[in-house]
Amino acid sequence: MPPAAQTSTPGNGDNPNDPKRPYTLQLTRNIGIAAHIDAGKTTTTERILFYTGLVHKIGDVDDGNTVTDWMEQERERGITITSAATTCFWSQKPEEEVVKLFPGIKHRVNIIDTPGHVDFTAEVERSLRVLDGAIAVFCGVAGVQPQSETVWRQATKYHVPRIAFVNKMDRVGANFAKALNDLRTKLGANAWPLALPIGSADTFRGVVDVVSQKAFLWPEDAENEKNNGMVFQVIDVPADLAEAAKKARQELVEAVADLDEEVANLFLEEKPIPDLLLKQAVRRQTIAIKMVPVFCGSAFKKRGVQNVVDAVVDYLPSPLDIPAAVGQDPDAHETKVEAPTTDHAAFSSLAFKLWTDPYVGKLVFFRVYSGKLKKGDTIYNPRTNKRERVSRVLMIQADKREDVDTVYSGDIAALVGIKNITTGDTLCDEDHPILLEPPTFPEPVISMAVEPKTKGDRERMGEALQRLSEEDPTFRVKTDQETGQMIIQGMGELHLEIIRDRMFREFKVEANAGKPQIAYRETLTKAADGEGKFIRQSGGRGQYGHVILKVYPGEKGSGAIIENKVVGGSIPKEFIGPSIDGVEEAIAGGVLAGYPVVDVKVEILEGTYHEVDSSELAFKMAGIFAFKDAMKKAGCIILEPIMKVELITPDEYQGDLLGDLNRRRGKIMNIETQGATVLVHAEVPLEQMFGYATDIRSLSKGRAAYSMEPSHFERVPEQVLARILEAQKK
Repeated sequence: MPPAAQTSTPGNGDNPNDPKRPYTLQLTRNIGIAAHIDAGKTTTTERILFYTGLVHKIGDVDDGNTVTDWMEQERERGITITSAATTCFWSQKPEEEVVKLFPGIKHRVNIIDTPGHVDFTAEVERSLRVLDGAIAVFCGVAGVQPQSETVWRQATKYHVPRIAFVNKMDRVGANFAKALNDLRTKLGANAWPLALPIGSADTFRGVVDVVSQKAFLWPEDAENEKNNGMVFQVIDVPADLAEAAKKARQELVEAVADLDEEVANLFLEEKPIPDLLLKQAVRRQTIAIKMVPVFCGSAFKKRGVQNVVDAVVDYLPSPLDIPAAVGQDPDAHETKVEAPTTDHAAFSSLAFKLWTDPYVGKLVFFRVYSGKLKKGDTIYNPRTNKRERVSRVLMIQADKREDVDTVYSGDIAALVGIKNITTGDTLCDEDHPILLEPPTFPEPVISMAVEPKTKGDRERMGEALQRLSEEDPTFRVKTDQETGQMIIQGMGELHLEIIRDRMFREFKVEANAGKPQIAYRETLTKAADGEGKFIRQSGGRGQYGHVILKVYPGEKGSGAIIENKVVGGSIPKEFIGPSIDGVEEAIAGGVLAGYPVVDVKVEILEGTYHEVDSSELAFKMAGIFAFKDAMKKAGCIILEPIMKVELITPDEYQGDLLGDLNRRRGKIMNIETQGATVLVHAEVPLEQMFGYATDIRSLSKGRAAYSMEPSHFERVPEQVLARILEAQKK
């Protein structure tokens, strides 16, 4: 294949590599594979692992034998639930007329395969936080889908360079030009094809490399299946595609010239642009997130995947190519601290995932940003001010573990036996403390009550739920104070179903579950004043607390903000904290129907106190009473979660399905016609989407499909509000 575009250089002219490390930072890639559900992420990962020599037999999702989908629940359902890390090695070969790949160790590629289902979006979030680059996989038929947009936004939030792979070019209806246009219009990506498909659907046989102007041609299906896609020809571009390939290269050069000075100078002087120089320029702009190279192929039919692995090496960054991680000084948050990408600096890392392994116990997945960590070293957690000795370090291969003595800057590994840790904690050298930015996670939107079936289950259930909530930041557990029921909260029906299944299989806990409940929110429509007094006299020392505050509607998505505006000491300093605690407790419990209050700003203005009788408890209770008093005057309303729904159906079922969405209080936002298929974009309250999977199959005879993701919160209609309040009384 064409020569790699290597531009990584150590910072400050120094060699960042420890001489003992078995591979260099320059030749390391930390990448994720992310996309909408069923776009082909796991299949693409499986092919990459085969072509890089990590596995010697290709697994398939349908057969339940893939490397990265190792959980029983994943193999049964054919979906990815938890992100899986694995490492492979890739060396590019020179061009030959017929190329057969025997991978050797050259580039070390750490891959994380992430879920596509919206219920498990936290897995994508925390994976992208610690990755240097990503392959965004898109379906060649559907193009950009709702979860594709979510993943793209997550990658943009964490400044992750990415390449795009338009998969499933062998499917009927595959349209590379449409997918490319979707990338540009729906995602706003500066996307340019570096590969063109040779044919589509049944005629898809290979790809054209736009830079080298060569065609990679795989044999007919039977022979290609026999060779597992390992054998292909590198030939001149077929005559019917020569003009399109030449035009694509010219457009690519012009696009790069707009961004890259070196290419621009040659372009303006009308000099030829060498392939290697063009690849280096594309690499620079990809790493700067100013350009997205687009490739195509069919992972299932084993065509075009090798070109994608080459692209990972050519265009995605090594740990040296991205800016060094910057954190805060734990003792002075306004002071920035840098974690330079070198083995010779102080150790710093981010714990991005916790997982309970049935054989080794709690695993803490972490990304090393600077320095190195040896077995026996002591690490420090600045959040807890605790230090622990490292007894065991593992490199992960999906569900397999390999003990190692040392991990280096840029590595993704796991620790065993670390206590008092949560997702997003920084682990570092105590003499050089740093707080790295943790990943952020969405709030749960659905809840249900669970109760153990037997007394034995009761004892095990608490431990199971605690471990599961430690692993998954979007899974919450709480006890209803009024009923004493255990309430679990998550991102969707499937999320909670998987939690219950894991409780049974991994922790041997059987539990009954109630009907899923919606995670409603309360908010206010106008500003209001509130006053709260807590006075108790019982003969001896009494209780006295008095708080006056004001509430305002906050900005959408701002949560709850509480500010201390007390002047003149009307509330002593030692009682300000308890007053705020009381307001926070009232916010969490709501006023109208017991749901948390969001988008509210609270200003504590003044109060009075008693020299003897005032206490922290009295002011906490006064804070609760004052907030509830204000909210009763502030036009309190209830908000419900609205889901963005994408529905794909044959045209003949469009009318029935649109009528069904209207009955569910859905708003039809857009309808697109794609041949005999109709694509419907709608917004529907989550409350109305329970059981929709069964209904849509019934209405379309199993031929329609849908996906959904959280969109926003909206005020509930009056009839729904009445139903919610009636349910609360019961």
